Amino acid sequence: MSAAGAATRSNLLRARRRLDRVAHGVELLTRKRQALVAELFRAASPAIEGRGRVDEAARRTWPLLHSALAAHGAAGLEPLGWPVRPVEVTVEAAEAWGVRSAVVERRTVLARSLPGRGLAPGSAGPAAALAGSAMERLIELVRDHATAELQLRRLADALAATTRQVNTLDQRVAPGLRREIGRIRATLEEREREDHTRLKRLLGGGGRGRRAGATV
Repeated sequence: MSAAGAATRSNLLRARRRLDRVAHGVELLTRKRQALVAELFRAASPAIEGRGRVDEAARRTWPLLHSALAAHGAAGLEPLGWPVRPVEVTVEAAEAWGVRSAVVERRTVLARSLPGRGLAPGSAGPAAALAGSAMERLIELVRDHATAELQLRRLADALAATTRQVNTLDQRVAPGLRREIGRIRATLEEREREDHTRLKRLLGGGGRGRRAGATV
């Protein structure tokens, strides 16, 4: 038996203190989990709405892109994307209940009019123009809803991690400590009974010896 697991009163007190800390940790983590669930429900509505808008825009965009590819081919569409534009966004850190996330704000407007594309008249057909406009709107939607989506995913990950911590402490650590406390207590009680029995024997033997001496 190791010193750490020895059945001593100091180890019994140490195990009880650890069990108290574990119970306190489970209580705090349970409160955090409840708060994360509430935050997750608040974040779910805008994130689900954003996903729906992105899916709807994607369903409109892909047929237009396929039509443009059919009309011009990949080699014909690639020059229409030049010159390449820098797309700038502002990302600010955000935090809720210890969960780090980010707020993404637009700085570059992606959707352009036909004159804003800078293409020569007749260089692009209607299929390419429609596909380009639809793709720009789709990318803008993805960017605008990135904040809600990122927050939802971070909250979901934090909730899963907190739940694992609660389950580990409540279902593995705490029962192990209770078993250890029970084992040490049982061993100490057994030792006390043995000491008491030994003391009774010693006291009983001494009394008979004194009586025998008095008779002689």
